[in-house]
Amino acid sequence: LPVLVLACDRSTVRRCLDKLLRYRPSAQRFPVIVSQDCGHAETARVIASYGDAVAHIRQPDLSDIPVPAEHRKFQGYYKIARHYRWALGQVFRTFRYRAAIVVEDDLEVAPDFFEYFQAAFPLLLADRSLWCVSAWNDNGKEQMVDAAQADLLYRTDFFPGLGWLLLAELWDELEPKWPRAFWDDWMRQPEQRRDRSCVRPEVSRTMTFGRKGVSHGQFFDQYLKFIKLNDRFVPFTQLDLSYLKKDAYERSFLARVYAAPEVTVEELQGNRRRELGAVRLQYSGRDSFKAFAKALGLMDDLKSGVPRAGYRGVVSFVYRGRRVYLAPPADWAGYDPSWS
Repeated sequence: LPVLVLACDRSTVRRCLDKLLRYRPSAQRFPVIVSQDCGHAETARVIASYGDAVAHIRQPDLSDIPVPAEHRKFQGYYKIARHYRWALGQVFRTFRYRAAIVVEDDLEVAPDFFEYFQAAFPLLLADRSLWCVSAWNDNGKEQMVDAAQADLLYRTDFFPGLGWLLLAELWDELEPKWPRAFWDDWMRQPEQRRDRSCVRPEVSRTMTFGRKGVSHGQFFDQYLKFIKLNDRFVPFTQLDLSYLKKDAYERSFLARVYAAPEVTVEELQGNRRRELGAVRLQYSGRDSFKAFAKALGLMDDLKSGVPRAGYRGVVSFVYRGRRVYLAPPADWAGYDPSWS
């Protein structure tokens, strides 16, 4: 399982590589390939300093990309999409790997990062309703996760990225139509997702330290810098992960959500009805979802109608020490892409 690190002009890629190499259980099983765009000399020197501990490949086309006038300020997003296309092409076409873990140069990984992906890989191979495994919980702020349940994994309909595993077959499908820019939001469109889900953890196995980047730190200061990085090694390869297979998961997870007693947002905020344990807060439409998410500190944006970390419309998180399911009515009939 190769780890593909996408790098550009951040010499802080050192922090990313140091942790990957420190926690990597085997260089044979997990070769690290650093793909560098941008031709930045200082970053190239940092990557070269690792010698043959990593493979260093360079995206050859450093030209500016012609973009529509109204997208001039988004040139960076076009270059990122071009780099992804080239780098994934190298991994799957030139090196002919059957799967890859994709990491960007501003991610720091958890001690059990490799263990997690090694354990989830067979699941991705076996369950065609999954299309990725991600290390990231979009609502993974420290006070919103249960650190005692670091072994807990979920299915999510939202493509999280930020440390994710894909199969070569998925690249076969995506490469011919790969977009010119904004590749991650493109992945979240129904035409690409095709009702497939990703696996994601309760506690993130990556964190981002990259405030400087194309998105100018917009989410970084509000959310990303507060994401809790797991610090307790979970032996995932010794755990039974079959509960994540689609049929089993829909039976158990949805039953748990809709068996949870319903509360109001005022009761949650007032810390009332503590005796109930796990509870459900029901939203009825786009506006109530966004209002509840904002009130409780969740990320409230929707991409093609899908809430971050959501599964069948349900977002699971911790609020004031209790498990909460922000959920649509039980007769939920699918995502509405106009909720965006």
